[in-house]
Amino acid sequence: MRGGVEGLASPYPIGGLLPAVYQEDEFAQRFTAGLDDVLAPVISTLDCLEHYLDPALAPDDFLPWLAGWLGVGFGGHLGPDRRRLLLAAAGDLYRRRGTAGGLRDHLELAFGGRVEVEDGTSVTVRTAPSRPADSVGTASGEHPVLTVRITPEAAVDHAVVERFVAAAKPAHIPHAVEVRAG
Repeated sequence: MRGGVEGLASPYPIGGLLPAVYQEDEFAQRFTAGLDDVLAPVISTLDCLEHYLDPALAPDDFLPWLAGWLGVGFGGHLGPDRRRLLLAAAGDLYRRRGTAGGLRDHLELAFGGRVEVEDGTSVTVRTAPSRPADSVGTASGEHPVLTVRITPEAAVDHAVVERFVAAAKPAHIPHAVEVRAG
């Protein structure tokens, strides 16, 4: 969280804005100087607001808040650099969400390394009517499966990758995740 910054001066001291009679009053100047210390971080934050909204420039402790605005989930393992990459690419990732390419790019940004996404869905053509239960699945009658094979740059827990895949893939397609050692 943002907090007080030691020694940060207000660019607009309140004491200088008071009428002349109070500008000569020592108590009024000391009192307003205390308010300046409280308001200086607020003014500084407002003056630099566009930098807080830029993933490349935002402070590290501000990234989770920015991610909440964009709906980007972070795993506990992600460092600030990976978080910044995901936030910067959030618009493109959401545009391509649910596609094999979008899932691969999402995982590559989050974990680095090599990612393979094998989409096991297919379209079948039938010349005769089928039962409703036969209408979903691959040509062999099995349910479609999305297989993700990842070789991350650094060691990562299988459950973390599983959560990322579950959040980024279409909900109706079962998936399997393989995490390989780099």
